Amino acid sequence: MARPSIVPIALTLDDRTGYTLWAPPWEEDGEEWQAFLGSTVEDDDEEGGPTAVVHLFPSPAALAVFCRTATDHDLADHPVWPVVATLGAEDLTPDEDHRFDLDGVYDVVAENPDRWAVEELASVVDMVGRIAECCDAAGDDDLDDDEDETAFENVAELVSRPEVAALGMGVQAFLGRDGEEAWSRLGTAVDELWEDVLEELDEHLDWTGAGTVSPDDYPPASEEAQARAAEPDDLEDSDVTLVDEDDEVEVVDAAPDAATRRPAGATAVAPADVTGTRTIAGSGRLSASPAAVAAAQEFWEAVGILPVELVVPEGAGLTLRCYVEDRARFLGREGRVFLFPSPEELARFCAGDEPHDLTDIASWPEVADTDVLPLPADQDRYDLPQFGEVLDEVAAGAGGLVQHEALLQPVEGVRDVAEYAGLARVEQLLSPGTPLGRAVARGEADPTAPLPAEEAGALRAAWDDVVTEVSGALAFRT
Repeated sequence: MARPSIVPIALTLDDRTGYTLWAPPWEEDGEEWQAFLGSTVEDDDEEGGPTAVVHLFPSPAALAVFCRTATDHDLADHPVWPVVATLGAEDLTPDEDHRFDLDGVYDVVAENPDRWAVEELASVVDMVGRIAECCDAAGDDDLDDDEDETAFENVAELVSRPEVAALGMGVQAFLGRDGEEAWSRLGTAVDELWEDVLEELDEHLDWTGAGTVSPDDYPPASEEAQARAAEPDDLEDSDVTLVDEDDEVEVVDAAPDAATRRPAGATAVAPADVTGTRTIAGSGRLSASPAAVAAAQEFWEAVGILPVELVVPEGAGLTLRCYVEDRARFLGREGRVFLFPSPEELARFCAGDEPHDLTDIASWPEVADTDVLPLPADQDRYDLPQFGEVLDEVAAGAGGLVQHEALLQPVEGVRDVAEYAGLARVEQLLSPGTPLGRAVARGEADPTAPLPAEEAGALRAAWDDVVTEVSGALAFRT
């Protein structure tokens, strides 16, 4: 039986790529359901009824912001949503197996039927069918009790074709003379139906992200693909699901009627196996587009001084960090790290003449003179309270959701601050003989090992002590 999970996906249609979330089949009240990040909206046409839509966003970062702030959508009652709502852009970036290029279908059927062409076409058609099934089910009450009536007639026609059904058999179905004829008939079916399929589908795709973005915010799909290709593929060898099939997931308290209410945009489906775990990384609280961050990083990496975001219970702020003879040095003075509430205020400070511990760095004059905003990359953002909240989730029974690797990034941040500020207590709490130190060592040796629930309580207590020590070394500036 499949465990509850939520998977980031990307859809490319009409030369733009949108990011959203898909919940593969999970069991609820004895039935199995699947759903997408979407909702039901009223049609502007007085004759039209409510329409189920899937919300799409121009980037994983925009998707992450929505997940952190929105509560009125079809995944709000999903068992693992409390964890998903804490994830950042890196964790909500789909891998290549969960990217579906609807524009490229014509090119695929024009190719020879090799394994990759068949698998790509099969995955695209399968996802289109899932979206149609979910969105159609949300409008069942408006179909005049005719079970055969559907808003996706062309989707239904396409998936009913025998040659389309044969995609599930793999490339073997398209080998030899009979296979070549089946592939040819498949191309004919696509030529006849695909444009109508996309038209039906697009009526249920919300390219405004529930009103949070504009369709103009989407770069051309080719530019998005080029930008993605220029970034390191951190997710290449990882599974994008959020739970392990061998671990039970504790269902968080839902709305009083959640046990009897069918999720909007969800439909009963056959079981599917969805396995694996994901690292949960802090995303911080600064909002900036991936393109802006990437552009800024070119300058900051060149000067060897990088922007850093630190989030502690007292607040969040930006600073700068470099390494001198492999030791961390921050924008600060006498062991106190200066934090600023915005990139603009940090930049204004850097342009001033107040003394601090980075003024003797050779590249500092370039920093003081630049107009490039200090925007931190994801790997330089440390949300310390968020990791404590994640440990609470694990202690409460969400075992298998968090890997040991999740420790490594926040620990890197606190160790750097401790090194700069001389916080001996932090090093003591992270020493190899302590629960936290052992967990960090496990993360370095076996990053994908899940954090066990029975250890999370002790780790949370130690982590709170670490965060308290680090907070005392921060000076919030304006």
